[in-house]
Amino acid sequence: MPRRSRIYIPGVVHNLFQRGNNRQACFGDESDYKAYLTYLKEGALQNGVAIHAYVLMTNHVHLLVTPSDEQALAKMLQTLGRRYVQFFNQKYGRTGTLW
Repeated sequence: MPRRSRIYIPGVVHNLFQRGNNRQACFGDESDYKAYLTYLKEGALQNGVAIHAYVLMTNHVHLLVTPSDEQALAKMLQTLGRRYVQFFNQKYGRTGTLW
């Protein structure tokens, strides 16, 4: 059975978290955190998502965000995922999913 679609309500604060696949580490050093935040900021600006707070842990991320439209969060997370996972995989010589 497929996962039910998430409901994103524009203008309402959402509490999100991303966890590493199989709870694996998503950040290896300080430069990884900086790259993630750079890509998060760019994705949020491009897709109309306000970021209110974040917490970056070694194997997961918490985000408190408000989307401007129904597609904004999905697009932001897709953009962020593509860029950061590519960066992380290239840096650590790995392939496959991270989240």
